[in-house]
Amino acid sequence: MKLNPRLILAVIAIAALTGISQILLNSFSVSADPSMQHIASTQGIVKSGAFVKAEHPTTGTAKIVMANGKRYLELNSAFKTDAGPDLYVLLHRSSKPESYDAQNYVSLGRLMKVSGQQRYEIPPNVDLQTMRSAVIWCRQFNATFGYASLSN
Repeated sequence: MKLNPRLILAVIAIAALTGISQILLNSFSVSADPSMQHIASTQGIVKSGAFVKAEHPTTGTAKIVMANGKRYLELNSAFKTDAGPDLYVLLHRSSKPESYDAQNYVSLGRLMKVSGQQRYEIPPNVDLQTMRSAVIWCRQFNATFGYASLSN
């Protein structure tokens, strides 16, 4: 059985072109740069401030950020406060909160932990222009553990 030289040449050409295209695809593959992923997910800081002691030592920084179309209150890794029985994270209308009438604040939920980085989603209906502080508040004893006055 004799093979046609043209057929052999065509098979070799196809194999060579397939191999070259595979090499080109591999050498130009695209991968996401991790630093760019962070920039894409965090679109900007809206407000921020440092925690100060009220009735209990509270340290660290609070910042309101936009990320992926949502708004969050972030407490940084240096955040720390005392343990308490009924601690909540609030956004308050006053830069130095002293009263807790329902119309003066928005609760973002229970404090997750007394130290370290954490994030709380802010409901879309909250007007951030009217919120002037982030607060760690004990509901049971109506006690302000600490607060961070927020500015642009």
